[in-house]
Amino acid sequence: MTFIDMAKVAVSAPLQKAHYQFPRAQQLKEAVSSCLTDYYAKASSAAAFEARGVLVTGKSRVGKTRELQRLVRDINDSGETMPNGQPVRFVSCILSGHITWKSLGIATLDALGYPCSGQRTQNYIWDMVRQQAKRQGIIGIHYDECQHMFSDTGHTTNRVVLDSFKALLKDPGWPLILILSGVPDLAKHIENDTSSEERRQLRHLLRPVHFDMINPERDLGELNELAYSYADKAGVNFDGLSNADFLERLAFVSCNRWGLAIEMVIEAFTCCSLTGAEQVSMAHFDEVFSRTHGTQKGFSPFMMDDYIGVFDQNRLLKHLSRDD
Repeated sequence: MTFIDMAKVAVSAPLQKAHYQFPRAQQLKEAVSSCLTDYYAKASSAAAFEARGVLVTGKSRVGKTRELQRLVRDINDSGETMPNGQPVRFVSCILSGHITWKSLGIATLDALGYPCSGQRTQNYIWDMVRQQAKRQGIIGIHYDECQHMFSDTGHTTNRVVLDSFKALLKDPGWPLILILSGVPDLAKHIENDTSSEERRQLRHLLRPVHFDMINPERDLGELNELAYSYADKAGVNFDGLSNADFLERLAFVSCNRWGLAIEMVIEAFTCCSLTGAEQVSMAHFDEVFSRTHGTQKGFSPFMMDDYIGVFDQNRLLKHLSRDD
């Protein structure tokens, strides 16, 4: 008995590896490149300096994580070096649930490949983070789903977190570039940094980049290009669905989230290829919706005229909800 459908793997794997180049990717690259350029220039002198960072926000499932993971990978693969001759290197940490500053230190050490017992003190843990980062030449850390570091009621704790992030940027022995990403509430917490100008608010040290959701009145052309990009990879013909009606339905089913739209496109194109069809159709997308939401075939926004009145986007999103 076999459990892995290798035929499906053969079709799906290249699509999973594919990367559609959104215009927002260039904006993100420019923001991080600015931080790296600033870091290199300052590191060229012997004086202590502070690093800069990037604040990336957007609703869940808009594709922040995938875009940032690719960017970190590209940075690490670039072969560029700092003035001390060490290669440019970043690490990433994905946070989940409420997390304390101590547990963040433990997660950071894990990302650095240096596991640490939770029985150690918070100061010891963060001292080891700085030592390991310096030893390995890590000059940047990406903290994903960073909103988990804050709460609406823990104002004192929030203040400690804000000051601690600033301390990483300003560390005299080894300053770190920070990329903080999360849902829009993260920006609200950063904006609540009311420290004095002399202490430089964290928000002044982070360049903001926002990932928008799909706007059907503006982005159908982009969604169409995305679909054609994946169709070329899958070897299927998308011409029959290249119209406003289908693209509006795809945006609706995806709850206007780019990440969900990509997942839907990959599954539908895989379904099309496995059936031996050359032309992708509404039926393929209906099949994917049926499997995903547990509905009967034909009962989907792809097949029904009054789909906006029948389906609730909030309920669709709740069914699919998970961290970005």
